[in-house]
Amino acid sequence: GRGFAFRRKQKIERQYRKVLKKRRQVHSQQDDQFTDRYPEHLKHLYLAEEEKLKKRRRTPDNLVSSEENKAADGSGVYGYVCLMIISVSRTCTFSSRPVVTQEKFKNKTSNQKAKEEYEKIKAERARKKEEAEKRKQQREEAQRLYKQKKMEAYKILCKKTKKGQPNLNLQVEFLLQKIQQNT
Repeated sequence: GRGFAFRRKQKIERQYRKVLKKRRQVHSQQDDQFTDRYPEHLKHLYLAEEEKLKKRRRTPDNLVSSEENKAADGSGVYGYVCLMIISVSRTCTFSSRPVVTQEKFKNKTSNQKAKEEYEKIKAERARKKEEAEKRKQQREEAQRLYKQKKMEAYKILCKKTKKGQPNLNLQVEFLLQKIQQNT
């Protein structure tokens, strides 16, 4: 039935739901980081930076020249900061594909080295497996031929006459063929 273990389980589930609810409230408070977390005298800088980043995400090429004009018109620290950000954004061009230099080929990360080593080991294992498979097939083929020859020889040597005696004529012919094959 529904004993103490069931009630304990329900109690733990209620506590878990409470913790999840508190976490959701904490996350919603962290979303307002540009307005709530910064001091009053610096808030306008952070808000301006946020707007600038939003605009840059929309159209990065069109807004650079207009922001430079605004920064030149602006006075004091804010204008200087904007000019620095614009100059950095112009010097650091972000392309969709990563730039691979020769240093990257020389200095491989441990993960890349491990992957290459794993690929080598994997290829070596596959090669050894193929060789073992070939050897196995050759061995099976040789055994099949050996058994076939043995069976033929056995049939010849086991033949009997009508009276049940071994057929010596067939045995002598078999020995003659064997001698001729060896020479």
